[in-house]
Amino acid sequence: MNEVLPPLSEQYGQQLQVLKVDVSHPDGQALYQSAIAAFAIADTRQGVPAMIIGDNILVGSQEIPEQLPRLIEQFLAQGGVDWPAIPGLDKIVEDMSVTQANAAPSAEDLSTSSSSWRERFATDPFGNALAVMVLICMIVVVGYVVATFQQRTSLSRGWMWAIPVVATIGIGIAAYLSYIEMTHQTAMCGPVGDCNTVQQSEYAWLFGRIPIGILGLVGYTAIIFLWFVMRWNRGQLARFAANALLVTTCVGMLFSIYLSFLEPFIIGATCMWCLASAMLMTLLFCLAVRLPRLAY
Repeated sequence: MNEVLPPLSEQYGQQLQVLKVDVSHPDGQALYQSAIAAFAIADTRQGVPAMIIGDNILVGSQEIPEQLPRLIEQFLAQGGVDWPAIPGLDKIVEDMSVTQANAAPSAEDLSTSSSSWRERFATDPFGNALAVMVLICMIVVVGYVVATFQQRTSLSRGWMWAIPVVATIGIGIAAYLSYIEMTHQTAMCGPVGDCNTVQQSEYAWLFGRIPIGILGLVGYTAIIFLWFVMRWNRGQLARFAANALLVTTCVGMLFSIYLSFLEPFIIGATCMWCLASAMLMTLLFCLAVRLPRLAY
């Protein structure tokens, strides 16, 4: 909305009319549900940002920029296209026309005010509540580790093998999310949460270029590599690998805390795959803290 639509509005002027709908508001959510019913939008295609132009449903911050310019040119060549056939939309457009004194609506004219965190949270209360619970647990773990760091007990050698096992599970999750983010496919979300809204948000990419899933892949792979270096070496190299493993899991957990905060309070949707990865990283951090003292 801030990077793609303004240049298009400037380019096409009165030829392009865009109505923004904030689904975190009751009226906007009702209109979105009406659109879902009218166009029979599948569960895997439901999420925001979404755009309907003619009979075309565009979903996601990658799909819309890629396809919208082509559709605009296509419909202009055909003489234009009316507003989508969504029950209830005609009344909104009519009211807007009266309010704007018959001025052509634009992306700026029809945008709604920014929703509060409470409204974003309410779009998926059960999934977001679960994210908050996981977030609180991770924060408690950090506090407990800091408070008891000097009194920590060491893992037995049998439990040490849990580190590569847990990290391997994390690689599987990160690889799946990387595939979803890079191919813009719809994710299998299950009955709780809205993975696709999270994966289609701007926060699924670091600096707008690096998929978060790729960062997870790198992090979990580094953890396994450092564990093997620590496990099969002695002396200074083993101590360095153990310290690096602790730092890597700590950074990974802190980043997971940041992402787990974004989902319920900023994005307004929760990804169960992301929560699972956050819990795995927290477990890895707890295991890394309790590596044998000799390694340090």
